[in-house]
Amino acid sequence: MKSLWICHTVCVLMCVCPCVLGVLQGTLQQFVDDFFRSVLCSGAVVPPAVKYFFDFLDEQALKHDNVEEETVHIWKTNSLPMRFWVNILKNPHFIFDVHVTEVVDASLSVIAQTFMDACTKTEHKLSRESPSNKLLYAKEISTYKKMVDDYYKGIKQMVPVSDQDMNTHLAEVSREHTDTLNTQAALHQLYQYASKYYDGIIQSLDEDPAAQSKQLTLRLQQIAAALENKVTDL
Repeated sequence: MKSLWICHTVCVLMCVCPCVLGVLQGTLQQFVDDFFRSVLCSGAVVPPAVKYFFDFLDEQALKHDNVEEETVHIWKTNSLPMRFWVNILKNPHFIFDVHVTEVVDASLSVIAQTFMDACTKTEHKLSRESPSNKLLYAKEISTYKKMVDDYYKGIKQMVPVSDQDMNTHLAEVSREHTDTLNTQAALHQLYQYASKYYDGIIQSLDEDPAAQSKQLTLRLQQIAAALENKVTDL
């Protein structure tokens, strides 16, 4: 968190005094590098859920024809870096008891944009007219992109997480946070999201052998019938 606050100050000064960009870049660089290394570190620190879900995405790519490697890269990027880390970077008040001012918000956006650029396969051509937030880490972006690629490759090479191991892990996490999380509220929000795509989910479950063996279609229909009196085939 300390590194982020230092980044805020430096970014603001850069906007006011462009001439000191080179000097301040050296001061800021170590903190940004540390952030990327801490986030994009594969191995034992990768949560089982991340390995399990990334393997699921790889499996889905194999099941469908003509799914390019870049597409799988986008799937993984949208599911974790974009949805979680970028969200936290731009909204630190989600997890910290801090007040985010407009200046802080703008500065965090610079770091978040750099992180997003590092996660994309697209090569951005820069010029003197490019936005300052793009130019700030123009030299480092190729290094950051490689870190993202290595992160995904490292996770892919990890030992697979079985369904049983995943269920055990989720049960342990649930027990650890029994007194801190409202399970009912979380389940309700999850169902609200699922209800938007109810028909599509039902169809996908009907077509999936693993889901069929666990009778997931029937279970979802029972939940829907109990919560919303949906018409089912029960």
